[in-house]
Amino acid sequence: MITVLVHIANQEPIKLDLEGMPSADDQVLVGKNPRERTEREVSWLEDGVVTVAFPWHRINFIEVLPSEEDADEFPLPFRE
Repeated sequence: MITVLVHIANQEPIKLDLEGMPSADDQVLVGKNPRERTEREVSWLEDGVVTVAFPWHRINFIEVLPSEEDADEFPLPFRE
C-alpha cells in the first residue's frame, strides 16, 4: 500500500492508502482508510466509510508519503 496526502479543493488534506499509483487514464482517485493528517477520522465523511473516490478536478495535488522502509533508509532532519 502507498500512503498519500491528498489536497482536495476547499478542504483540509486527507491521508489515503492506495493499491498503486494512479494512471493517466484514471478519471477518479480511489483510496482506502480515509483519515486526517493527525490520523483521526475525517469529520465530513460518514462513520464507517472505508473506501472513497474523488474526481481529479477536485484534487489540487498529491503528496506521496515515505513508507516505513523509506523512513529508515532516509531519515528526516529534526529540529531541537
